[in-house]
Amino acid sequence: MKTSKRNSRMRALVSAFLLTAATATAQTEQAGKSPWGAADEIGTLNMMSESNNLALFSKIRTGKVYDLGVEYFTGMPSFTALGDPPYLFWLTHTPRGTVVGDHTHLGAEMNNKVSYTGDAISMYTHTGTHIDALNHFGLHGKIWNGYAADEHLGDRGWDKAGAEKIPPIIGRGVLIDMPAYKGIDVLPGNYVISLDELQQAIKAQHLQINKGDIVLIRTGLMKYFYSDKEKFMNSGPGMSMEAIKWLVEQKGVMTLGADNLSLEALPSKDSSNWLPGHTYLLAQKGSMFIELVYLEDLAAAKVHEFLFIGLPLKLRGASASPFRPLAIPL
Repeated sequence: MKTSKRNSRMRALVSAFLLTAATATAQTEQAGKSPWGAADEIGTLNMMSESNNLALFSKIRTGKVYDLGVEYFTGMPSFTALGDPPYLFWLTHTPRGTVVGDHTHLGAEMNNKVSYTGDAISMYTHTGTHIDALNHFGLHGKIWNGYAADEHLGDRGWDKAGAEKIPPIIGRGVLIDMPAYKGIDVLPGNYVISLDELQQAIKAQHLQINKGDIVLIRTGLMKYFYSDKEKFMNSGPGMSMEAIKWLVEQKGVMTLGADNLSLEALPSKDSSNWLPGHTYLLAQKGSMFIELVYLEDLAAAKVHEFLFIGLPLKLRGASASPFRPLAIPL
């Protein structure tokens, strides 16, 4: 009986210690302050410069352009499991409907002559190829640079660090092809890319990561995007926190991207943070990143170094924007 009581007290002490440690860790994780000033809303994208852009454009020796964006279509993989709306597309005008309804008030003769089609879409901003804005994730009520939700989040979105603030992104792009390194088509399940494995892939593929680069990680998951929605949504291979931190803190990359749902591996193995990579990159480091990048053509051509150009939509106050990335081999 005494032994049982001692064990119970020991378990209680251990539980209390672990709870205190977890609380202390949570309290130390705070939104980062920008080295680019109190008014900064774009974080590491401040690393771009006109001189660097000019130097990159001067290295182009081909007219080949790779489109790194996915198609948007009804039934496409999306975050509906979290209650977010799916991608919806509907026609607002059809050639025959315009004739019957005479919505133009021009009469049947004119409407029969001129065929008119119009349509509309509705979707979650984190659908398809997109870039996460810095207001997407925060810590303890604050986003990057200390902007508080209580002060800056209204009924029409954030008035700080919204998607409309994201500039055209231009830089040196580097593709790290993890399935090619491992000799497989696609990383399995929720496979976690370790730092050691990432570094070995970089070495094997003769890559150089420079400060200010845009690094894209291929998991091969795009193999299922158009053909097997369930398999795509139920697979979560991605980066480990150690690998993400190394690229950001040691290599000084400007931004990251991947062909999966969340850049980091899902589900997270961190019991104190359900998406630690998101809070680390967006809230603490001010580093936006790109998800659902189509890397299959680039990988098939074995293009690992390229001029990267990405254009977001200026969606005021939004936490993400659809993104059209291009790669031009260097």
